[in-house]
Amino acid sequence: MIRNFFIYLLILVVGAAFFTAMVLFAIPALEESAIVLPAMTEVPVAGSGNDADRKSIQQDIDKLQAKLDKYIPIQPYIVINTSDNHFYLYKDRLLVRDGMCSTGKNEKLVSAESKKEYTFHTPQGVRKVQRKQPNPVWAKPNWAFVEEGLPIPPPGDASRFESGTLGAYKLEIGDGFMIHGTIYKRFMGLSVTHGCVRLGDDDLEVVYNTLVIGSKVYIY
Repeated sequence: MIRNFFIYLLILVVGAAFFTAMVLFAIPALEESAIVLPAMTEVPVAGSGNDADRKSIQQDIDKLQAKLDKYIPIQPYIVINTSDNHFYLYKDRLLVRDGMCSTGKNEKLVSAESKKEYTFHTPQGVRKVQRKQPNPVWAKPNWAFVEEGLPIPPPGDASRFESGTLGAYKLEIGDGFMIHGTIYKRFMGLSVTHGCVRLGDDDLEVVYNTLVIGSKVYIY
């Protein structure tokens, strides 16, 4: 015990001597270097500074808030995640519903006769609800017949129109793309569509009744 004590004391003495030597050499070096630190600028905080400073800060905050508000719609809007096949419905800037959806299968179809190519993908970006309709009738496009290996009928032919395929509602978002229901409910949550966004019956009804003409549709 005594031996350990003297070893510990010796370490303290040597350390103190080393520290003293460092200080004696360091102080003159610092004095010779004449280091000048830059002046610090005080940032006024709430409750400090004069009224002009506080007013200026509040104005900056108001400007930033106004810019942020421009990117957050006041109207209801919906967000579609094509990677996870999930949707998020917002109203009054609050999430009111979310769930599974189905989006484009990202495949191509080439007509054997015309060699025309059709790409089935859900377009990403920002769109708007352009039209809403209950009990929609699907006007089958040319690719529907190409996919089934059937001859393409003339425009307006009765074979082009199907009831029930789109579910109880549809919301058109431009360029032939829609948010609608489906009879293929077992595929919900998968990338299987020709570009439209499919929703389940209950989700579709809420989305249809929440979104209005002009509501934003964010797809990514």
